[in-house]
Amino acid sequence: MTANLTLSLLVGILMGCGITLLMARGIVRAFLGVLLVSNGINLLFVAAAGPSGVAPIVGKAAESEMSDPLPQAMTLTAIVITLALTGFILALAHRGWQVRQSDAITDDAEDARIHAKAAADDISHSDFTGDEPTEDESDDPGGHRRRAADARAEEAGR
Repeated sequence: MTANLTLSLLVGILMGCGITLLMARGIVRAFLGVLLVSNGINLLFVAAAGPSGVAPIVGKAAESEMSDPLPQAMTLTAIVITLALTGFILALAHRGWQVRQSDAITDDAEDARIHAKAAADDISHSDFTGDEPTEDESDDPGGHRRRAADARAEEAGR
């Protein structure tokens, strides 16, 4: 089986351009990247199917002359999924434009604050105090968590 060079080059170009666009900060650019990647994958399915042949209907031709129907079915399924994803992403982009008049994805201030606290291992303003075991005692047959909590309570009491 020989690969179609034109389809192979086109798959590479579509995938490369799609991944480049996918790394952009704009929703529309990222969406176009997803579309290019999905079209590249669809062409990859078609290129991997091998040479075209007779329609895969039993009794019309010899089995060796028939084309493989599986890549065609996978391509059709991928087209339907891409269409659903297109509608969803366009709705998100439209709503984002209505709210902020921009399609740029910005860093969230709260997310940056949580990341900085996690990097510093700071749990001062969290729900977890560390003094009480969070699980049942039955989960800890040796009582290690209880002894550690008691030791911390003694340290705090001194």
